[in-house]
Amino acid sequence: MTIKHWLGTLLAVFVGWVAVLASVALFTDAAPGAIVLFPADDFTAQLPENAAVVGGGAVWLAIRGDGPDLGKSLYRAGGRLVLPAGLPGCLPLPSAN
Repeated sequence: MTIKHWLGTLLAVFVGWVAVLASVALFTDAAPGAIVLFPADDFTAQLPENAAVVGGGAVWLAIRGDGPDLGKSLYRAGGRLVLPAGLPGCLPLPSAN
């Protein structure tokens, strides 16, 4: 494979992974929080009552929320890309002995 093929493959994997994460945030309530990338200017004013900003940077906000449809409510509030946060992952946590 050439470098162009490798770069194209890596880009496709990255875009696919972000699409899977965005789908998890939109269609499930599996995550207790979310990362909102590129929020609208009035995003924090539009947040639902069961959500709170717990961190952030220049182009992202970390949101913690409880209640149903957190991802959908963050999109309605003006989030341009909502990704789940706080998921435990695929592997079980090691037990402390």
